[in-house]
Amino acid sequence: MGRFGGGVFSSSHRVELRGIHIPHEKLTAEQETTHMPLPSQIILPMQQHVGAPCEPQVKRRQQVEVGQLVGHSDARLTADIFSPVSGIVREIKQIHYSNGVSDVAVVIEPDGEQTVHPSVAPPEVTDFASLVEALKHSGIVGLGGAGFPAWAKMNTDLSNIDTWLVNGAECEPYLSTDYREMMEHPDTVLSGIKACLDLTGVPRSLICIEDNKPKAIELLRQMASDDPRIDVYELPARYPQGASRVILRNVTGRSVPRGGHLTDVGALLYNVTTMSEIGRFLQTGMPLTKRRLTVMGDAIARPQNLEVYIGTPIEEILEYCGCAPGPRKVIIGGPMMGATQVELDVPIVRQNCGLLAFGVNGPVVPRQTACIKCSRCIDNCPIRLSPIEIHKAYLARDVAALDRLMADLCVECGTCSYVCPSKQPLVQSTHLGRAMLRAEQRRAKGRR
Repeated sequence: MGRFGGGVFSSSHRVELRGIHIPHEKLTAEQETTHMPLPSQIILPMQQHVGAPCEPQVKRRQQVEVGQLVGHSDARLTADIFSPVSGIVREIKQIHYSNGVSDVAVVIEPDGEQTVHPSVAPPEVTDFASLVEALKHSGIVGLGGAGFPAWAKMNTDLSNIDTWLVNGAECEPYLSTDYREMMEHPDTVLSGIKACLDLTGVPRSLICIEDNKPKAIELLRQMASDDPRIDVYELPARYPQGASRVILRNVTGRSVPRGGHLTDVGALLYNVTTMSEIGRFLQTGMPLTKRRLTVMGDAIARPQNLEVYIGTPIEEILEYCGCAPGPRKVIIGGPMMGATQVELDVPIVRQNCGLLAFGVNGPVVPRQTACIKCSRCIDNCPIRLSPIEIHKAYLARDVAALDRLMADLCVECGTCSYVCPSKQPLVQSTHLGRAMLRAEQRRAKGRR
């Protein structure tokens, strides 16, 4: 048991928010990671993170090498982008995503040599300031899906931070990439944690893992036993356990005030693979250039955990894994929070962790019927919101109601849509309602 900032908690502590038990479908969990060969091309979008997009730092026909800077911005919040291959820049073009967003992308044709750029070397890190500065040049972002620059999250006053949570919950069905990171690279997970604790002065770290991953719990407990600052916290396997506000509440009993951040209540949260990449970068100096994906679905002949070069086109990954022609649905991410893809010539980017393909026996859009006022969406919402009321407020374009219902607190986990017997598009409406609320708040701020 530990005591930090007046809060007492241990592995027996439970302040469990609502949520749901769903089939895990983690059929690749015990499959070791395989490595995909070089693709025919690498497509590197300049917006692979929360913050300002990067500007291309290379030109057409330029030779580039592994680890070379390709995208950079002088904006306050951004994350550099690096080439995962050596080869020739064939073009710099606009690409378009299925959600209507466009981006500038650098297209590189690999030469097969994989020559490493001379700039790649372990950084000199001796204190907190040099750690932040090094991570600015690592390309590491939140690899749980958010894509927030790793350096920016810790670049704040940490004097009130008593707990560094490391999120290894991986509660989304199908996905097993974080689990494989813990099983295959526990050394860099722990070296990343230790370096962050040493250089920031945060006194304690808890690696939070769902109890359906007993091998990872045992392995990391054993390997961390020599450092009293690090412990493994066993979480109940309940979706969406990995959401930041949920994991904070369940582990520490603390709640983030509306409009606030975890740092306001004494905590930091990093994904376990993000922490492992920090450990790897500090040892080697190689920026983030590869990504492990769980590739699954009934249209996939060879499901696997696959390490790919960032920027690899989706269609080439599907072909490599034996995807049946013309899949009915392709999802980037998991089935609960992932995004359906319309075009398959777009690339895998840094924050992607899953690629699911379903055929004729896969999911279909259910028929929507009238709300029966059963309150299941309310009863199971992990943040204790009222999704059906937010849905109605969005349809009515009632921004004041969206604000009163605190739609901005939704983590878009999809629980409400999953449990709804009437198949109302609750999470979709809340997503759009949040955007509407943010737009109105920006307009109001501009009028002041």
